[in-house]
Amino acid sequence: MLSTLPPVPAPLARLAAKLPAYPGSWLFAAGLNRFLRHHFPEDTLEAMEDKVVCIHVRDAEVAFDVQWQGQRFQAVAPGADVALTISATVADFWCLLQRHEDPDTLFFNRRLTMKGDTELGLWIKNSLDAIDLSDVLPGGFVARSPGHAGKR
Repeated sequence: MLSTLPPVPAPLARLAAKLPAYPGSWLFAAGLNRFLRHHFPEDTLEAMEDKVVCIHVRDAEVAFDVQWQGQRFQAVAPGADVALTISATVADFWCLLQRHEDPDTLFFNRRLTMKGDTELGLWIKNSLDAIDLSDVLPGGFVARSPGHAGKR
């Protein structure tokens, strides 16, 4: 399924790129802690321990750096040694969240990229695939799919 969201307009992306990165990373980490932290398997969290993961939104020219430390996700200031960068457009991340696109399809079509520790990326991908996001995120944020459990 092709994304129905247009790319972020260039003027808006240039403005977003000028914003300080840390507050965005802090909000992203807070969202992970609020909605997903308790759904990640222990082995995935152990694999993520103290490793910086960067979520790069290409067309918005923003990035969120987080790491798992002990019991929670923490924001990381820009400039840290990043173990894994996952990059896509706003529309492609939205399609992933809505389960309209399979991450493997986006990856093989070069719409989703991973740079760095790809084994860590696979741990994260497989863990997210196993979560029924419609049960985790606020109502209406994710399209409900009956008996999801990783199905698309």
